[in-house]
Amino acid sequence: MFRRALALILTALLATASAQTTIEFWYAFTDAPRQGWIEDRIAAFNEQLAADGSSYRVEGSYKGSYRETLEAAVLAARQGNPPHLVQLFEVGSQLAVDSGIFRAIDGFGGGIDLSDYIEPVLNYYTIGDRVYSIPFNSSSPIIYGNETLLERAGLSTERLPETFGELLEACATAEAAGVTESCITFPLHTWFFEQWVAQQGEPLVNNGNGRDGRATEVLLTSDAALRVGQFMKDLADGGFYSYTGRLEDWGGSEAIFGNQQSIYFITSTADAGNIIRGAAENGFDVATGLLPIPDGVTRNGVVIGGASVWLTEGNPDVEAEVARDFVLYMTDTDNMADWHKLTGYYPVRVSAVEQLETEGWFDENPEFTIAFTQLTETLTNQATGGALLGTFLDTRTIVGEALQKIYQGTATVDEAMAEAKRQADAVLAEYNANF
Repeated sequence: MFRRALALILTALLATASAQTTIEFWYAFTDAPRQGWIEDRIAAFNEQLAADGSSYRVEGSYKGSYRETLEAAVLAARQGNPPHLVQLFEVGSQLAVDSGIFRAIDGFGGGIDLSDYIEPVLNYYTIGDRVYSIPFNSSSPIIYGNETLLERAGLSTERLPETFGELLEACATAEAAGVTESCITFPLHTWFFEQWVAQQGEPLVNNGNGRDGRATEVLLTSDAALRVGQFMKDLADGGFYSYTGRLEDWGGSEAIFGNQQSIYFITSTADAGNIIRGAAENGFDVATGLLPIPDGVTRNGVVIGGASVWLTEGNPDVEAEVARDFVLYMTDTDNMADWHKLTGYYPVRVSAVEQLETEGWFDENPEFTIAFTQLTETLTNQATGGALLGTFLDTRTIVGEALQKIYQGTATVDEAMAEAKRQADAVLAEYNANF
């Protein structure tokens, strides 16, 4: 009798388990703090679903880099088995739209309330008059300073350089003071080039930065672009810049700064938490400042970096609604405030910023304040909205190689940028021929 009863119970449990529908969320984080944070939110949401008697549950999966995650999602969709939610980097937006596998999240299921999202963040993910995805991990670059080395060099720890000229002058001052550490490090990554062009209020590509129509030209020989190229030459001429010699080596530059081998460090606000914690472990304090920009231009503000969460086509609407509800929960006020504290990413919601202010977070952690100052003072225009083009990744590599040639002295600024434009335009034309 007991065995028969046990068998019936097990059969019932198996039937219940098999009746559950999985909502798949594919993300691109590998580090324990951020991956753990996501999995904790999934667990909390599933707990609520179970309490409500729902037959749905969310399951998170790491699918590789942002590029690999997008490629995997497209392949799965073509095979008729798409995930429900996909975390995609900001520069994959045009690729995501062109893939045809995603639905604009603003019009699904009666739409969502967009009024609480920080305007410059929402501006990036607004394509035409549609919001395609929900902002999640949003960031921008700022400058960090080693207070110990700044004091030794006789430089301010209260106000870091805000222009290229001020930065070069500070580097010369440090050299004259006998500070032998490198003046500045940052990953040789085209993201910074894009930021510096946008800060000048200029587009990276034509047709309204790709927002009035499909981009057909990459504007790499504009005055704005050439000013950035000249900055790389000035850093090289002064011997002020240090990097690992590899393109896009984020960890390498962070290690240079963390090991006190450079005075200044330009990188993402997303790394603020790790940088400040690492500095404390290595016995120094960190100052932060606005991203330095070219001299003589009006500061327009930053282009949002990071990623957002996209909702796929090809799943039943009832499943898509659960998926949408999860991402809205994961990015609600409380969770975004907590996410910011852990990582340094913007909390994307106005209400989350207000909550942090009420809690006194910024008073206790002033080094995080500069990021919000930079974001809230960003002008909403097509330059700071960010470029849309389907060949963004290839273009980043092309521009990065051009900047490296300038730094290494193997090409002049004009030569390197003209060749980069020729290559970038050719790749873009080939891509556009498919549409």
